[in-house]
Amino acid sequence: MKTASLYKDLEYHKTKPLINVLLDTPFTKEIRISMQKGVLMKKHKTAFPIVVNVVEGAIDFGVQETSSEMKKGDLIALESDIYHDLKAIEDSIVRLTLTKYDNTDRVKNVVDN
Repeated sequence: MKTASLYKDLEYHKTKPLINVLLDTPFTKEIRISMQKGVLMKKHKTAFPIVVNVVEGAIDFGVQETSSEMKKGDLIALESDIYHDLKAIEDSIVRLTLTKYDNTDRVKNVVDN
């Protein structure tokens, strides 16, 4: 059994999202993305499907050329190879679920590059 908390050791950075791998299970990887108000996670895509869940706060979630506001409790599932971006409207906690085959370093590289 593995456990994690979306709130424990929570931090925000003034200019970029903070990425924390919370769980690495036999079937998924659960990642917390903490974003201070105004912070952008630039446009990127993944080779595998993902699920994004807003745990706290609110974000603008851009998919290709359309942007939608997502609030606490909202989820979205995306297929692979779809460009998307996130911008925090408020201080926000986002849970990202990756398939086991996806690489968590890919998510960190989106933030760092």
